[in-house]
Order: sequence, then structure tokens, then C-alpha cells
Amino acid sequence: MKKTDVGLWKDIVFILLGTFIMTLGVNWVQDPMGLVCGGVTGFAIVIKYVTSFVIDGGVPLWLINILCNGPLFIAAFFMKGWKYIAKTLFATLSLSFFLAVIPVFQLFEDYVLGVLFGAVTTGVGIGLVLSRMATTGGTDLLSALIHEKNRHFTIPQLLAVIDGLIVVLGAVVFGIENAMYAIVVVYIVAKISDGMLEGLKFAKMAHIISDKAEEIAEVILQDVDRGVTGIKVQGMYSKTEKKMLMCVVTKKEIVELMDIVHKIDPSAFVIVNDVREVMGEGFIEITQ
Repeated sequence: MKKTDVGLWKDIVFILLGTFIMTLGVNWVQDPMGLVCGGVTGFAIVIKYVTSFVIDGGVPLWLINILCNGPLFIAAFFMKGWKYIAKTLFATLSLSFFLAVIPVFQLFEDYVLGVLFGAVTTGVGIGLVLSRMATTGGTDLLSALIHEKNRHFTIPQLLAVIDGLIVVLGAVVFGIENAMYAIVVVYIVAKISDGMLEGLKFAKMAHIISDKAEEIAEVILQDVDRGVTGIKVQGMYSKTEKKMLMCVVTKKEIVELMDIVHKIDPSAFVIVNDVREVMGEGFIEITQ
């Protein structure tokens, strides 16, 4: 199978899985609890509630999702072309499908549990979709189209304003308390989806400055089995040259590395940083 075919299937699987997980948060938490968390789905929840006084059950979320996104995709096609909207169109149709087939019911009576479940499922779902360079359309796509005509504002700024207005609309319809819960969901969703995009394989990077750099490097190479890079540095106060070691290890291995450094040179100067994602031998292969 060609790499392009593998990439295409990964796109399909990730988008389907992501939109399915997103729907669990929408149909089992946000819709039955009246949590309007921005986006077209949030707007759809408001419309469904308002129209429920005229139509039994209100206008379905999947139908509102399609009706709202339809004009946006037509505009995006003429403004940006087919390639720009292909994945997003598939993700939007996938989300609409799952919104239609997965039944709506209130999974939790407790709002705290509902907020946590809804935020985690929505955040993971969005993260999976975004990881394949796609979105579910809606306010993301609207913000991008407005930005195309008005470069004075960034897409995140436009998105914040649009989603903010939808949350305010939800507060008017469902009350301020529901709106506060919705804001908590929005915050958690952003943290989870951002974390997924930045990489879940966290690591530690250690910078070690020592007079016994060669000895420390040798032990790390043999015992920890990690690569070490030596960098010539100069102390600006002492004006003496030393060698600084740079080594990336897992969170478990950092304990062993610190123990090695302490045993060989207790006076060594060590800086440890968090690393979001590492690509290369021993971590994530670059070919992936």
C-alpha cells in the first residue's frame, strides 16, 4: 500500500473516530443539559430548544448542522478551492451523521460529572479531527472566511468573538448558571485538544554543565542507552570554557540520569526542561 493511501485511511479513521467521540459529548451531555459551548453545535442546541415550542422535539441537531454549514462550504469552495474544504466537508458530514444516529439522553444528573465527561469527550474528539488537518466546519470555517476579507483580526480572535456570542445566546435561553458550566467545558476542551496536537509523548531534556562531562556522558550512553550531545560553553563570570551535555530522556529515565550525575559530580549544574514531543530514534519515528 502506498504512503498516500495509508495517509488517506488514517485521515478517514481519525476523523470518523473523532466525530463519533465528539457526538457522545454533544448528545449525552451538552444537548440534554443545555450547555451551549459555542460553535455551530452550540447554536444548534439553542435553535432546537426554541423550535421545540413549535415542533415536537425541536429541529434536530444534525439538520441544523448541515443547514448552517452548507452556505459556508459553498463560500469556502469559491474563495479557497476544493482542496481546502475536502477534509473539513467529510468531518462535517461525519459529525452530522453521528448526531443523527446516536440517541440523545442525559447521561448524568450531576452537572460536575456531566461537564467533565462532556469536556473530555469533546476535547479528545476535536483533537483527533484537528490532528488530520481538518475541522468540523462551523465557526472555525466562518472565522477563516471572515479573515480572508478582513486581515485586521486573527482567526482565533474572530473565533473567540463568534463563539462568545453563541455562549451569551445560550445564557439568555438556558440561564447564567448553565453558561458558567459551558465556559468550563470550553476551557477544558481547549486544553485537551491543544495537548493532543502538541503531543502526548512528553519527555525531559537535561542540560548538564560539569567538569566531568566526558565521564557522565559515557555512563549515560552505556547505562541509560540514550544519545548525548556535547556543546562547548563559556562561563561569562569565570571566563573558563566547559562542555555542556544535552540529553533527552523519558520521564522515568530522568530519575536515573539525575542519579548518575549526582554520583559522578555532586557539584554539577543541571537544568531540566519539559519537552512536548520528540521525533527521532528511540522516540517517535520521523517517517510517521
